[in-house]
Order: sequence, then C-alpha cells, then structure tokens
Amino acid sequence: MSKLHELIARLCPNGVPYRPLGEISIMTRGTAITRKNCEEGNIPVIAGGQRPAYYCATPNRTTPCVTVAGSGAYAGYVAYWETPIFVSDAFSIIGTDAVATKYLYHVLKNQQERIYVTKKGGGVPHVHISSIASFRIPVPPRAVQEEIARILDGFTALEAELEAELEAELEARKRQYAYWRERLLSFGQSALAPIVPTVSVDWVPLEKVCVKISSGGTPASQNPDYYGGQIPWLRTQEVDWCEIYDTSIKITEAGLEASSAKWIEPNCVIVAMYGATAAKVAINKIALTTNQACCNLQIDPKKALYRYVYYWLSNRYEELRNKGQGSQSNINARVIKSFPIPLPPLAEQERIVGVLDRFEALCGDLGDGLPREIALRRKQMAYWWERLLAFRELDEAEEARA
Repeated sequence: MSKLHELIARLCPNGVPYRPLGEISIMTRGTAITRKNCEEGNIPVIAGGQRPAYYCATPNRTTPCVTVAGSGAYAGYVAYWETPIFVSDAFSIIGTDAVATKYLYHVLKNQQERIYVTKKGGGVPHVHISSIASFRIPVPPRAVQEEIARILDGFTALEAELEAELEAELEARKRQYAYWRERLLSFGQSALAPIVPTVSVDWVPLEKVCVKISSGGTPASQNPDYYGGQIPWLRTQEVDWCEIYDTSIKITEAGLEASSAKWIEPNCVIVAMYGATAAKVAINKIALTTNQACCNLQIDPKKALYRYVYYWLSNRYEELRNKGQGSQSNINARVIKSFPIPLPPLAEQERIVGVLDRFEALCGDLGDGLPREIALRRKQMAYWWERLLAFRELDEAEEARA
C-alpha cells in the first residue's frame, strides 16, 4: 500500500472531486438478440444474469467494459469484461480518458447493493442507465485510480482462488465419501469390490425390516384454523438427505384431526414419493407429521439399523427414482415396500454406519464451513473496497485551488 499512500500524499492529499457517473463514462444500452436469430460462437452474450446467457459469433463491445444486468432476478449485477462480448439485456460502461474503466468497475462493485435498490417494475424488475447515471463517483488522478484497481484486483483474485480451493476440497471429500459408500454397500452388486466380500447377506423387501410403513395427509389449505399451530408438519421439499429437527410449517390439533396427517416416531426413514425430491430420503429426529407424499418407514431395530437403511436408500437413489413414473418420476408406497435391501448382521451394519457417519460428518463440516469462509472473504473484500475508495470530496473552492 506504500505506493498508493505516496501517490495520494503527492497528488490528492486533501481529497478528490466527485462527478456523476454519466459525465465520466460512456454508458450504452445493449442490443436485443435471441439465441434463435444469432450465429453460435464463443462470444459471451450478457443479459440479465450473473453469467453469460449463451454465446454468439459476433461481439458488439470489443474494448474492456463494465456491464450492468438489465432485468430479471439479477438486474443490476455488475461485472467486468476484458474480452469482446455482446451486450444484450444489459448496458455497458466505459471510462473516459480521465477515468480508468477497471477503477469504475471497483467503484460500482462497491455500490452493488445501492444499484440493486434502483430496480423498478413489477413482475420482472429492471435497472436502467438513468437510475445510476447520477451516482457521484470519486475521481482521483489517473495514477491513483490505476493503483487502487491493481490492489483490488489482487484481493479479488485471491478471494476467487481461496473459494475455488474450498469448493474443490469439498467436492473431493464428496467423491471420496461416495466411493466408500458404494464399496461398503456393494455386497457383490457393484463394479467396486465390497469391503468384506465374505459377509453373509440376506436380501429382503424393504417392508420386511419395518415395524410400520405410513404416509400422511394435508389439512385443507383454505382453512386458517388448521395452520399455525405447534405440530411439526413435513413436506417433501424438506426431504433432502438430511436429519430433520424442525419443519417450516406447523399445523394445529384441528388440522391433524381433519386430515390424514398422523404422528410418526423419531428416527423413521422418510422417503419422498412425489415432486422434485422423489426418492430422496431423510431421518426425522423429532416426532412429527407429514403430508401424503412422504413414505415413512419405522425400522425394526432387531432387523436393521435405521441409519443403515438410510444409507442404503441414499446410495440407491437413482435406482429407486428410475422406478418412478411421469415427468417427475413419482413413486408409490408399493414400489418402496418391495425395494430390495441386503441385510448383513447387525454388527456389520453398525460398522458400516460408523464409517459412513464419519464421512458424512466431515462433508457436513466442510459444507457448513464453506459458506462461512466465503462470507468472511467477501466481508474482507468489502472492507478494502470501502477503505480504498473512501475519498474526501473537495468543495468547489478547494477544487478550483487544486
């Protein structure tokens, strides 16, 4: 930072002028284009998202520029492009001779939330040039701008590198977990050799290891007396290879009595039968009720460990899902009841569960830590953005003397 401090002390020790963004840059709307009416190529088409919408053959911006997404969920998203691009549902910003484009990118990225606030429109929000052209931007001497951009580029690259390393570590652990789960649960049914190939295994329908198999029900949604109570009520979208300690919706005693919803004991293996989560499984760690799209398996502890059944079904997710019907691969209780499961001795089940529990805990720790670490890195980046771009604004008399 010593070079930046020296430049500021020499070139702008008392502050800098501020100018409206529209006066110090060239702001240009994009050109409408669709995937159908353009030739496919390797030029990113910048529209309303955080990433290119698709790729075409011809650019309409060939110099480095800042882009601001024009519409949709990410309207206002700020990005920087060194390579040629095609700006469609977005607008581009290029600095004038006195203002470095990369410096403008960092200034606007530091004001990302302020830009998001300018969204207008009902169903599809938009951000327009006019909404941010009046933003007053600090304009230090060009040498100071370029040094700030260089420093912030370094922080940005480091942040991206650290995020990539964390994500790669998590992905490696997940692959390792999947490999060992397949080996531990293969029992001669996989290309991977089983860990203990000589273990005695009986194959039985899943219903044979259950004390009880049930589904649930849904209280009439138009009756407000049925919802907002104290009874946890599980929906299939919450069944996602997890342990469940709470539900997003609660029902009342009246709702329970007026529907097919019913209590199930803790530590059931719950299989989603319909929708996007069909064939995914979860374990309820509390007593709760479910809707009719959940198949709830209360496991007989004399025959199988509930976590062993959970791991078996998790490992056979694709196989079970492929037994479903329709566009969402819906399955039914009959399919689940008849689904085969190998039953090694309880001691072997316990050993398998112990190994897989450790892998799952490791992946869980990394998965929980990744968002926290990324949030920390972004907080640090925001600190440096704010610190390096916080110039005192010169008043008119000071600016005239400068």
